[in-house]
Order: sequence, then C-alpha cells, then structure tokens
Amino acid sequence: MTIDLNDISAWHYDLPEQLIASRPTARRDDARLMVVDRATETIRHHRIRELPDLLNAGDRLIFNNTRVLPARLFGFRTATRGRWEGLFLDQPDAKHWRITGQTRGRLVVGEKLTIHPPDQQSPQLQLTLSEKLDDGSWLARPDTPGDSVDVLQQFGTLPLPPYIGRMVADDDDRDRYQTIFAERPGAIAAPTAGLHFTPELMAALADRTIEQSQVTLHVGIGTFRPVKTQKLSQHEMHAEWCEVSPKTVDEINDTKNAGGKVVAVGTTSVRTLESGCPDESLQAFRGTTRLFIQPGSKFHVVDQLLTNFHLPGSTLLVLVAALAGHKLTLEAYRTAVREQYRFYSYGDAMLIL
Repeated sequence: MTIDLNDISAWHYDLPEQLIASRPTARRDDARLMVVDRATETIRHHRIRELPDLLNAGDRLIFNNTRVLPARLFGFRTATRGRWEGLFLDQPDAKHWRITGQTRGRLVVGEKLTIHPPDQQSPQLQLTLSEKLDDGSWLARPDTPGDSVDVLQQFGTLPLPPYIGRMVADDDDRDRYQTIFAERPGAIAAPTAGLHFTPELMAALADRTIEQSQVTLHVGIGTFRPVKTQKLSQHEMHAEWCEVSPKTVDEINDTKNAGGKVVAVGTTSVRTLESGCPDESLQAFRGTTRLFIQPGSKFHVVDQLLTNFHLPGSTLLVLVAALAGHKLTLEAYRTAVREQYRFYSYGDAMLIL
C-alpha cells in the first residue's frame, strides 16, 4: 500500500505517556543514544558518552548556541484582577514586546497587564497592550525601561514545554534546560539535542579531532504547536531568527574539502544551515527562516544528524524522515518505544549516520 507522505496521518506513532521524560538523566551524557545507519538500515543502541567512538576524525559537529529566555510570565489584568499567563516572544523595537497569553474574556487595545515574578506578588511590571497582530499575539509596552533580557531575568521563568508538567521551572530546570554552550539569549525553548553535552564529552570529541562550530537559531513559539492541517503542503511554518557566521561557513567548507562529515546537533542546526543555501552552497546568513524540510528536500550541507525523539505529527519528525527516510524513521521510533527510550526535551537521542 502506498503511503501518502503529504497526509498528516503518515506521521503518527503510538507513544505510552510514561515514556515522556519529565526530568533529565542524572548526568547529561547518561542519556541513551540510538544509532540509525541509513546505509545498512540497521539500528544499534549506545550511550551519548560513546559519541566520540561513533564519529570519525575530521567530522564537524554544529551546535546551536541560543540561550533560553525566562520568557514565561504570570500576572493579572490590572483592571479586573483576572488571572493572565503567557509568553514573551521577542522585542521588535525599543518600546515594545511581542507577547502571547491566555485569560478569561477578551483583551482590548489600551488594557494593562500586571506581571509579577512566579513565586511572589512583588515587585511588579506593567504591560500596556498596543496592538493585536494577525497571528493572535500582541504588541505591549512595558513600563520598566531597559533591555528585555534584563527585565525578564527579574520577572520571568523558563518556559518549559507543556508535556514536562511543570508551569514553573525549578533549580534543576534552570541548569539542565540550557546547553553548556548557550551564549546568545533569544529562544523560548531549548535546542534539546545539545542538552546532552558535557565539558568532558566536548573534550573527548576534541581529543578525537572531531571539530565543533556554532550557529544560532532562536527557537520560537512554533516549536510547541503541532501541524493542524491534514496536508503538510498546507502547513505554514513559523518564522525564527537565525544566523550562520562567515567563520562557520569557512570551517564547514574546510571540513567538506577534507572529506569530513557535517553532523548537525539538533533540528534547529539543520534548519539554520540549510536556510543559508540559496544557490545550493552555504553562505553567511542572518535573518528569519520559515524553511520546512520534508521528504524530497535536498540537504546541501548536513550529512548526519543527532536529535532527540519528537512528537507525533510534528514538523521535526518530518524533518528527521527527510534525512533517514519515512520507513526507517518510523521503525526507529517503534523500536524506541519497544526498548523504553525516554522521549522529548529531557529524553534520549538518535544519531542518524
């Protein structure tokens, strides 16, 4: 029977709820690693700490160095005291934030929201709603001056994915829901494949002359949103800001010219690199991307991929299958369920060779 890969039903699998990881492993590199070999169509089982032995000298890992903002906000409608909670999305200009949220009733232009830290009622921040945008988000003007990153440190908390089951991040989350190489604040979700890396693992990779480069993609609100259309061709990808520096372009070209493989760490690194190929060769790039990678898409930069296990019917699962193939990808996911792998942000990982 022919499978219609454009139909969302082709991208579902059965996942027992108990396999969704609500906490990380004791150590970042304790996570399990499924190795999917496309050439032999075989599946093997390892640990993340074994990664240096699974790659070749001269290969290059590409990490996303974005840093997750404390973007989840709690508060109330100033006039009615009705509860409000939401997310800071970005700062489009010096005077405004772009936010989304939920409350009882309908918000109106000019209305004020009072925001407080998640564990106390003071101090307080006031946001004045300026404009409702076409995507349902709002432009809001904060009454506290200063860079949004600094203000959010005082009033926000890390926006954990809903399947983790905690509205407010705790001390463990504040450490483990950031990669060790997170440098550039701007994401509202972690590039989760990078969460497995430790300084010791990075040193072991370097000892094997496995090189490392960085890109940036600030993971946006779309990472929490499933495909809602029946056909993939009808799905509109969310925009995310990303950058490939000239230095990274040169490093990747050197690796390719020397015969090494480019190993993307996470789907965000894949989308960033492939967004920098307007004419099939990688160029320095800075801007937004809506790239939707799916079966039939060509990979101009990425040779291999390290990634966590993704939600059924998600664009990230579709991206993985664009590299590994639909049949092998779904077989790997069924194997992961059978072997009791841990899924999603704090879960285990897959290496596609």
